[in-house]
Amino acid sequence: MSNIRHVRHIRHTPTAPTRVQPLAAGRRVDAHRHDDHQIVYAGSGVLAVTTDAGTWFAPGTRALWVPAGTVHAHRAYGRLDLHLVGLPADDNPLGLDAPTVLAVSPLLRELILAYTKAPDDPSPERARLLAVLRDQLRASPHQPARLPTPADPRLAEVCALVHADPSDQRTLAALGAATGTGERTLSRLFRREFGMTFPQWRTQSRLYHALRLLADGTPVTTVANRCGWSSASAFIDVFRRAYGYTPGRHPGRAREPS
Repeated sequence: MSNIRHVRHIRHTPTAPTRVQPLAAGRRVDAHRHDDHQIVYAGSGVLAVTTDAGTWFAPGTRALWVPAGTVHAHRAYGRLDLHLVGLPADDNPLGLDAPTVLAVSPLLRELILAYTKAPDDPSPERARLLAVLRDQLRASPHQPARLPTPADPRLAEVCALVHADPSDQRTLAALGAATGTGERTLSRLFRREFGMTFPQWRTQSRLYHALRLLADGTPVTTVANRCGWSSASAFIDVFRRAYGYTPGRHPGRAREPS
């Protein structure tokens, strides 16, 4: 996974914009930071936001909270309309100081779409819209949808193997043997650095790759095979539990039976 730890030129835009920004599939927004907080939401396709700590990814049922001062970069998988909501640094309705993925209810989605549609509207009605949006943000559950960036080179080597081939079925012991690190050491590193077990992390990695393939229009069965699930039904079950809808109904793609 790419990260921005060694990026030298970081754009500084003091005010986080509120607007809609179309992004073509594969388009990147280079590393930058704001003095404000920002909510980032893509109604279709898949959005990936990368920071030093890892990559957060979100389909249309998720939004990303990016705290003030966080250096971050965007990438679009599938065409998407990027909906951005900026909030002043002293206005933190979530009380969060780290990037976080939030569940987006149908109501919150419509509030974000409406609020970003006319960013220069100074009307009292729009101010009330923001107040309701903030209330809904506070009520939004946090979702574990991050691929952390490994710091330990032994862990990074194993993670790179899994990312290179999500269908790889090797156990942690076998991956450790391939990279010269013991299973117990790797298991300890996964828990210490990521706060999760190797199977939990690998599921997150596979879901990340699955979202990217779905955004490109890849058939569900093909996605399941490429990402290491034993069957399409197993993939559909994991995906539904993670995102609340089936992969055949992924926003922006043709409907498939699933």
